[in-house]
Amino acid sequence: MALTIVSFLLLLGALMFFHELGHYLAARRNGIAVEEFGIFGFPPRIVKLFTYDGTIFSINAIPLGAFVRMKGEDAADMSPGSFNAASAGARAFTLVAGPAMNFLIAILFSVLSVLSGFPASVAHPMLESVPAQSSAAEIGLQSGDVLLSQNGKPVLVAATTGELLGATDFLALADGTPVPAEGLLVLRNGQRLTLAATGKTASGLLADMTYAPVLSTQITAVVEDSPAAQAQLLPGDIVFSVNGTPVTPDSSLGRQVNALAGSEVTLALVRGESWLEIPVFARQNPPAGQGSMGIAIDGVQRMVVLPFHLAVVEGVRNIAGYVGMVVSLPAMLIAGQLVPSDAGFSGPVGIAQLVGGAVNATVDTGFWFPIWQLAAIISAGLAVANLFPIPALDGGRLLFIAFEKLRGRRLDPEKEGMIHLVGFALLLGLMVVITVSDIRSGPQSIDWLRILGQ
Repeated sequence: MALTIVSFLLLLGALMFFHELGHYLAARRNGIAVEEFGIFGFPPRIVKLFTYDGTIFSINAIPLGAFVRMKGEDAADMSPGSFNAASAGARAFTLVAGPAMNFLIAILFSVLSVLSGFPASVAHPMLESVPAQSSAAEIGLQSGDVLLSQNGKPVLVAATTGELLGATDFLALADGTPVPAEGLLVLRNGQRLTLAATGKTASGLLADMTYAPVLSTQITAVVEDSPAAQAQLLPGDIVFSVNGTPVTPDSSLGRQVNALAGSEVTLALVRGESWLEIPVFARQNPPAGQGSMGIAIDGVQRMVVLPFHLAVVEGVRNIAGYVGMVVSLPAMLIAGQLVPSDAGFSGPVGIAQLVGGAVNATVDTGFWFPIWQLAAIISAGLAVANLFPIPALDGGRLLFIAFEKLRGRRLDPEKEGMIHLVGFALLLGLMVVITVSDIRSGPQSIDWLRILGQ
């Protein structure tokens, strides 16, 4: 419990600090006086750290974030240097800077989660052609060979794209068996062979050839009394081929078996260090939810890393996808496509529980992915939430500025301040409701161990 509370307060404090730092830097850039920067916590003030260029930097008693108090921000003060006296553009830039900083921090954390090792569906490359004069041919590689490892490191590619990946765990192959310390381990016609070490890296070898991702489909469950159970298929088996046709992204296990429904098929699979060929009957009209053979399948998950430039692309893509999902939630709720209970709203209690779970997963596994990933999601969520056009939030204040530009004159700052005060009270009420819901629904958690393949 103590670890959960401390982790939550530190993470929330850090994310809110950077949010307010964005406001502070933008305000200073636009000549808006900042009276106080509470770098941690909300008033009452515990200690005044120092004063810089008229701004008091302080630590405060309520440890739920940080704040920046700009001159005249919530009053009718139109004196020089006040927020209200600044131009519409300066005010808008200052307001946007907070969420923008959270977006940048979210991207940074997302990239770190990829660089530190992230879970991905992986496969091993099967060579489709080996040019006669290539370095691969010189060391004895042949068409149909599956590269398993090189000098103690698994040779892994993305299961869907075939992109070469780097493994964070250099102890086991995709099927969990040990990796030889030296040489190039290949799977050829069901036999494991170790070829002499080569000076070329796996990427150098694969650059000369075409290949397909294989050994990417794993049996996760077997239905009792099904054809798969009768054939003694087991959870953990990794399927290589159906009737001699390799299982690849373009020729999936389900697609192949369904095309042969009503007949017996032969599955070639890897079970530990063993290569097995097992005949299984594929039913035409199986019971609902069982499939032709009576198995559940999933991709093989491993912790992998990407080169820096690809990690940046993947990190940005992840945040863009998350932001798109969050932005679509209000429309889905209004359209009735989603009920509030399924929207995943969380207050401080729920977020604290999620942070505690991520920290515990990192401590248990040694992988930093849970912490970096959750921090990225929370930071992006803060950015999006602050931009919603609700009074008291940055988005609500931006809405008033837009209204001012359309109207040609601004609303009385005192009246605007009162509207934001009411909005703030309503937000506090909503936060109380969400917090009560979090407490009643019990602990919230993410199954990080399953995600990490542990």
